[in-house]
Amino acid sequence: MRAFGFAAAMALGCLFAAPVADALDASARTPVPERSYRSAREALRTGVREYNAGDKEGAARALEYAAGQGHALALWKLGRMYADGDGVPHDDLKAFEYFSKIADANTDDGPDAPDSGVVSSAFTALGGYFLDGIKGTYVRPNPERAYDMFNYAASYFGDPNAQYNLARLYLDGTGVEADAKQAARWFNLAAEKGHRPAQALLGDLLVNGMGGISAQRVRGLAWLALARQGAEGRKDDWIVTLYEKNWAAASADDRAEAESQMQTVGSIRRRR
Repeated sequence: MRAFGFAAAMALGCLFAAPVADALDASARTPVPERSYRSAREALRTGVREYNAGDKEGAARALEYAAGQGHALALWKLGRMYADGDGVPHDDLKAFEYFSKIADANTDDGPDAPDSGVVSSAFTALGGYFLDGIKGTYVRPNPERAYDMFNYAASYFGDPNAQYNLARLYLDGTGVEADAKQAARWFNLAAEKGHRPAQALLGDLLVNGMGGISAQRVRGLAWLALARQGAEGRKDDWIVTLYEKNWAAASADDRAEAESQMQTVGSIRRRR
């Protein structure tokens, strides 16, 4: 696994070198914290405590101190805050640069490293930015780079969000040649980890069969039913719609067997 990590680090170093070197450093556009801390760890603890207490401005100042010391979790949290406009002005470029710092500093970390979850999440976020670009900035849409980011996080770290996004690229033929079988493979890996959108799209693929995939209606319905069971709020309305469409078209026998198989596919997820 270390050999893969080193090769990936070399390749990804080339990916980030050109644009990030020409960009303003994220920390250069961030106000200097008003207070100092004994360590990045202390600043991180303070930032988390103030964030949870609702003082997001104070949290950002503390996290900026820790991020300036290269603390991966602080960099990631700030990236998420700027990406979401959570207590700070929404700024996708700043978020991109914070995530880039994590990627640049940790490309050779293994999946068992303490910060592996943060690192894989950063690569996945970067994949999203490369996929769509950031309007008015040097970050242009680049589906091939998006593929590299998603593939690295999906393959090396087993990140379910990256696996889902990689599957979408294969399904749509974006940045890579369309391949429904590869899409189903990556959807399946994410679905087994409880990723609802992956469960829904895998189920739809299996129910209908496409791109050389043989229809497996019962198993597909079981995945759709499992996704529907976990659907939450308006953001998952499309999952409910997809489930209802396929469920309505299924025979009573297929529905009954699918409900039985839900326990089987659900147990795969619980064991992982």
